[in-house]
Amino acid sequence: MATLSAAGVTTAPSAARAWLLAARPRTLPLAAAPVAVGTAVAFGAGAARAWPAIAALACALALQLTANFANDAFDSERSADTPERLGPPRAAAMGWLTPAQLRLAAFAALALAGAAGASLACTAGWPVLAIGAASGAAALAYTGGPWPFGYHALGELAVFAFFGVVAVVGTAWVQTLAVSPEAFAASVSVGALATAVLVVNNLRDLASDARAAKRTLAVRIGDRATRRLYAALLASALLIPLACAAAFARPALLASLAAAPRALSLARLVSAGATGAALNEVLARTAGLALVHALLCALGWGWPR
Repeated sequence: MATLSAAGVTTAPSAARAWLLAARPRTLPLAAAPVAVGTAVAFGAGAARAWPAIAALACALALQLTANFANDAFDSERSADTPERLGPPRAAAMGWLTPAQLRLAAFAALALAGAAGASLACTAGWPVLAIGAASGAAALAYTGGPWPFGYHALGELAVFAFFGVVAVVGTAWVQTLAVSPEAFAASVSVGALATAVLVVNNLRDLASDARAAKRTLAVRIGDRATRRLYAALLASALLIPLACAAAFARPALLASLAAAPRALSLARLVSAGATGAALNEVLARTAGLALVHALLCALGWGWPR
């Protein structure tokens, strides 16, 4: 059986392939990136520890899967995702998996995140459980519950907070058992690029989200302002490590400049008016930029002074 989508005629996949698509594996590096940076900050402080870093990575990946499965289910139920969407087809919207199956998978992933968080709490204390609970609630409430905050222009703020500040500072903290200015500073550029990924996603879906009453930030501020926000986030991500190089005597952070040409190219594409399905490539390249930039920053934070 074939199903028509915005990308063309898509043959219904096997069950295993449908679950792989629902997991959205291309988003998983975005969950790993802040863990790499937080671990690098801990390493630079001489306090990196392998087990807490691995557990933090497991928790981050499981929370990302929680959000992916939940978003697939809830967006389909709210008619925000349909077979005609401009982005990659979604499992529930295409009828490959049911929302009930995806909700069950989301809670299973959340349980895995909870197990990883519990192991971290044994060494870092009860605040880990509070942070984990907040992160899990955010993963579900982005598109689910009585007041999904992703439908009320708060998605970007949540991504910056949880994929930037919480993930980087939390990863460094469970290893060093201290909260440092370096970790906070490092989290800003990571959060900025993670937010840029969501911004370009919502720019692409602006028209369909508006029709579905999904009031994302892009819907609220409009096309032109969203493009400017995207460029501002990329610029911030490039400039902050340069400031940190001077403020924290970390000259190796200048290596992050290697990502500048890629960032400038993407900013030009979006500013020039790329629309619709053309933004799928921009989205993929922005996610790639976020990972590369995070790894360069991790090198800078972890390099001996």
